[in-house]
Amino acid sequence: MKVLFHINESDRWQRVLVNITNFLNDAGQGNAEVVANGEAVSVFRNSCLPTGGGGRCCGPATGALMEQMKQLSEMGVNFAACRNALKAQSIDEGSLPDFVTVVPAGITEIARKQAEGYAYIKP
Repeated sequence: MKVLFHINESDRWQRVLVNITNFLNDAGQGNAEVVANGEAVSVFRNSCLPTGGGGRCCGPATGALMEQMKQLSEMGVNFAACRNALKAQSIDEGSLPDFVTVVPAGITEIARKQAEGYAYIKP
């Protein structure tokens, strides 16, 4: 199964990550991608991972989301962020976590993945 999860609202991140986890638990690891566009990319504004010794962290909520995303990426989930949305939110692409890929336009990525047979899910 190939599944595309779409998020464009930052307050929906936790729901998206729970849905992905449920999908992986039920269907096993497969082709799963998350496309973030609109204001949902704001979660990457101060993206960081919790660190044990003096590292930069942007707070428990965002740090926990980044850690969950990183764990899912290690299970094969691809995370893509829309370049247009990043620019609109004044977020530097270079500040994104290593597991996030930047795509030129989120909406185009969604259409491309659907043409490749991905099921579209918008939690």
